[in-house]
Amino acid sequence: MKLNSIVADLGAAGEFDGREITFITDNSAKVTQGCIFVCIEGRHFDGHTKAEQALKDGAAAVVVQKDLGLKNQILVKNTRSAYARLCAAFFGHPERKLKIIGVTGTNGKTTTCFIIKSALDSLGHKTGLIGTVKNIVGDKEYPASLTTPDCYELFSLFNEMVACGCEYCVMEVSSQALDQRRVDGVHFEAAIFTNLTRDHLDYHGSFENYKAAKHMLFENSSLAVVNIDDDSAEYMLSDTECRNVTFSVNNDNCDYSAKNIRISAEGVKYELVSNENIGRVKFGVPGKFSVYNSMGAAVCLIEMGMDFKAVLAAIAECGGVPGRMEIVPTDTPYTVLIDYAHTPDGLENVLLCVREITEGKVIAVFGCGGDRDKTKRPIMGEIAARLADIAVITSDNPRSENPESIIEDITEGIGKHSSRIIVDSDRTGAIRKALAAAQKGDVVVLAGKGQETYQILASGKIHYDEREIVSKILSEKAGETK
Repeated sequence: MKLNSIVADLGAAGEFDGREITFITDNSAKVTQGCIFVCIEGRHFDGHTKAEQALKDGAAAVVVQKDLGLKNQILVKNTRSAYARLCAAFFGHPERKLKIIGVTGTNGKTTTCFIIKSALDSLGHKTGLIGTVKNIVGDKEYPASLTTPDCYELFSLFNEMVACGCEYCVMEVSSQALDQRRVDGVHFEAAIFTNLTRDHLDYHGSFENYKAAKHMLFENSSLAVVNIDDDSAEYMLSDTECRNVTFSVNNDNCDYSAKNIRISAEGVKYELVSNENIGRVKFGVPGKFSVYNSMGAAVCLIEMGMDFKAVLAAIAECGGVPGRMEIVPTDTPYTVLIDYAHTPDGLENVLLCVREITEGKVIAVFGCGGDRDKTKRPIMGEIAARLADIAVITSDNPRSENPESIIEDITEGIGKHSSRIIVDSDRTGAIRKALAAAQKGDVVVLAGKGQETYQILASGKIHYDEREIVSKILSEKAGETK
């Protein structure tokens, strides 16, 4: 696309020539001949300091929100918002050719998105997916580095979806992405709110800021599907122009409710009830949270015009989600589960679910991420000590922090709970201890990593797949007994 056309699409002032734009980036290290460099003012680095150098390195123009007096600068009010809109224009506005469904909330985003994609595919609607586990475009799968990608990657994915004939895109929309304006200019056909609990306060500074960021999704949506059992639901429903639809497990004062809920090791079954319809939902992942996730997905699709019975039948065909209550294949008399639970609410939900379906002991292995919200650490320690028979406290992604210091923060919350506490800052050592303690009928929950196949240490990112770790430990154990 030509520079003058992109600038006109952005609505910025100034005279620019018709040279062809080759790339758009906010990373000064990726500046190439003929690109547009967007100057983002972050917490630790201000891209404006690299604007002049970017032009010398061949950038066709720089986008700024401070007047630097440069010849080829595009002056805008907010460069973060401009970056998203420039990428949309660069790819020919693919977001306008898709029906986009956004899912936000602390927990449940990934599973809800997978359910929606699976159901839409079953109903004959080709659907792309963007989220934490992976990005899916047609038959191709791409690794995901962020829950909601960088603007250029995001619109590139939209463009590829359009090119391969996708009608829908379902995507996780994180609070950071909303705050950083990565989806500015994107209109959502529907937006789902799952729940809101403590998370990312290291970034947002306060729960109120976190909540306000989530609300931004509903300010540019046609339909809001909201879990009214959550304390933040009323806030999400306020001050928007979209059509609001509510669902609940605990309250009849809503548009859709769940009745006669049955939870077993095989999954959940319940009746989805509205004023017009009633039907049985079956979803093959256990836990009360699975009721909420499947409800949000079902209600969204029904309210978007899909047939009620067809939607419920499609959800019954959905499989599991990588890293969410994922059973690790082991030839043992006990069960090993991997789950992404890394927040207090997430950990409590998983352990309560496992407690319901476990004949023996619940053994939980977990840690907390370094350089992240410290206030949730003792809360998660209390939850694990209260709900697990054995709590093995270890590292997650310690990053630049000392793992021992993180563990000290976690153990402050244990108090007088009766769980047997084991501490091992080496995650592999912790998993080994958990497996050694497991007996027939027990369930070992490896919480926090989920679909991740890496660990972030002070020295950098290393390969770390818990499925491989479990297999290796059990193989070594089998070799010792021969």
